[in-house]
Amino acid sequence: MSVLQGPEFYISKRVGRAIIDYQMLADGDKIAVAVSGGKDSLTLLRVLADRQKFVPIKYKLLAVHIDLGYPRSYAKPLEKYFKEIKVDYHIEKVKIKTKDISCFWCSWNRRKALFKVADRFGYNKVALGHHKDDIIETILMNLFFHGEISAMSPKQELFKGKIIIIRPLAYVEEDMIRRFAKSAGFMHQKCACPNSITSNRTKIAELIKGLKKVCPDIKTNIFRSVKRVKEHYLL
Repeated sequence: MSVLQGPEFYISKRVGRAIIDYQMLADGDKIAVAVSGGKDSLTLLRVLADRQKFVPIKYKLLAVHIDLGYPRSYAKPLEKYFKEIKVDYHIEKVKIKTKDISCFWCSWNRRKALFKVADRFGYNKVALGHHKDDIIETILMNLFFHGEISAMSPKQELFKGKIIIIRPLAYVEEDMIRRFAKSAGFMHQKCACPNSITSNRTKIAELIKGLKKVCPDIKTNIFRSVKRVKEHYLL
């Protein structure tokens, strides 16, 4: 029986549904959870850790923080938090040059370091904190900036199945995460990247926010669109 209450209960239900729909977990899985220090990754770690208490599938967690050496580091407060919730953790420090960085560059380097840590410790799955809004924004970014129709897959095999990426928050909207983060008292952290405010993703998020005023279901419509492609109407 679930021991969760309040906002976490509803997030956990959606996480459970996504895990089932995309067959994300199997008994005995070892999951490296990417934790940046933001509300999304902290929520993912907390929900996965709490679900261990009542779900029938047994899995092991390792919280992994990639410290890229930005002036504002979250390594120490995160280490304290990992100890408080009694989750195994590893902090990987990566030396970088902070000139000419971008969201793509940052994401690529974090992902590369994360995969190396997972492989080194023998973890077969990597859990990322991308939520429903992230997936929706990615669909529009790929359409607008890359001229292609593609999304961010909730489950993706890499290196011939050696590592599998899972996104358990795929059905969870950011507003739900924001409410839970506030109720859980998570430290208020923003992206440490100095270029985050001017990113294309930020612009897309603002666009969706504006369109939602005239179409309340716009997020769900975009999310479902890649599952409802009408091939006869494609070029």
